[in-house]
Amino acid sequence: MFHILLVDDSIGDALTVLEACRSSPIKADVQVAYDGEQALEFLSDKNFKPDLILQDLNLPKLDGFALLERYRAGNGPPVVVFSGSDAASDKKRVMELGARGYVVKPLGFHEFVKSIHELVEQWSRKAAAANRLNSEALTLRGRGTVTH
Repeated sequence: MFHILLVDDSIGDALTVLEACRSSPIKADVQVAYDGEQALEFLSDKNFKPDLILQDLNLPKLDGFALLERYRAGNGPPVVVFSGSDAASDKKRVMELGARGYVVKPLGFHEFVKSIHELVEQWSRKAAAANRLNSEALTLRGRGTVTH
């Protein structure tokens, strides 16, 4: 199962993402944080290991930029910003802060769902490939011969 942390204060957008994940061919478990501070609480839980963080920029308590700065996106699961902003300066800044992608939220319901399906498919394939590489590396390390 593919695990997603969705960080979005819009209940409507969160419900649409949940519905899109339910209808996706890739089965995904989605946990929702409705503000930046709640997202940091999820990420500080050692038992919670998302494969992808999908976050908005306009968040209460701790905005998306501050969340990226505090979380240090390059050191953990990939972060894709899913925002209503199409400002080039926002995209540039989040990429500098370590986000791995930036998608402008489509206005129409069907386009919104389609973009979530595409994101889930793309990033679940990347996570599966990374897991295979890690597994192969462990197998290779485990094949050494020990002599006394």
